[in-house]
Amino acid sequence: MIYRQVFDVINIGIVILDTELNVCYWNRWMTQHSGIECEDIIGSPLLEFFPEINTKYLDRSVKAVLRFGNFVFLSQKLHKYLFKFKKDTSGFQHMQQSVTIGPIRGSDNSIDHVFIVVQDVTEMAAYERKLHEMNIKDGLTGIYNRRYLESRLKDEFDRHKRYCHALSIIMFDIDHFKAINDSYGHQYGDIILKKVSSTALNTLRANDMLARYGGEEFCCILPETTISNAMMVAERIRKNVESQENKFSGISGDITAKVTISLGVSELCELTDTHEKLLKKADDALYAAKHTGRNKVVQMNLD
Repeated sequence: MIYRQVFDVINIGIVILDTELNVCYWNRWMTQHSGIECEDIIGSPLLEFFPEINTKYLDRSVKAVLRFGNFVFLSQKLHKYLFKFKKDTSGFQHMQQSVTIGPIRGSDNSIDHVFIVVQDVTEMAAYERKLHEMNIKDGLTGIYNRRYLESRLKDEFDRHKRYCHALSIIMFDIDHFKAINDSYGHQYGDIILKKVSSTALNTLRANDMLARYGGEEFCCILPETTISNAMMVAERIRKNVESQENKFSGISGDITAKVTISLGVSELCELTDTHEKLLKKADDALYAAKHTGRNKVVQMNLD
């Protein structure tokens, strides 16, 4: 092939297939990332080496290219990748790819081959993921932020309301947090916020959601959870936070202290018509816990 020297040094994958999907060309980039030498794969069916790509979507796409001369684009956002190449960097297990499939015409203008161009977009995908996380995560604690919480709560509320499933909310904040900041400084206050959020997160199930609502206040969404079960979860969080020692080495010496939290719980009920009302009731329950002794769990029924 006249352009082989160029194709073997460019930083993209190039594969050429005949109408039976046998490999006619396999550039060096494909060898580097697949571990398959060109002499081992040329003349063989591509699907023999990569059976996982034998999907209906790819079959339709290749047929469209061969029959109509269409170009098919497989974006990373929708398909992640075509070839399952390992990628241990950037937080992805496999290389994220942007793929183009197109026709190659012969001297009589008929389509007798198909090309596949593969571009590694892992770094770009990692950057976009990081931007997305920065938009939905709290910078200090690493848990979700209030904006994402409100969006997620609305979606969960609509879904649970539609199917009449249980949904509960826990609101909690750290008792006497201002006094902690005043006594030990904001650096120690930040340590407390991170430790409390981490403890709460480790107490919750995988499908529960924890967010920093603002300042020292947090909110948990508990899907498929009745208020009685939510009360038990809230009590476990309270006990785990209370028993935890929070250590910090500062300029003035080592600090070790314990903190407590107050919690309010509410449940989606028949009369709940908005997700804001559900949140407000949990906040009201938190207010009641704060003003009746702190370091306790209070529930608020909507009916």
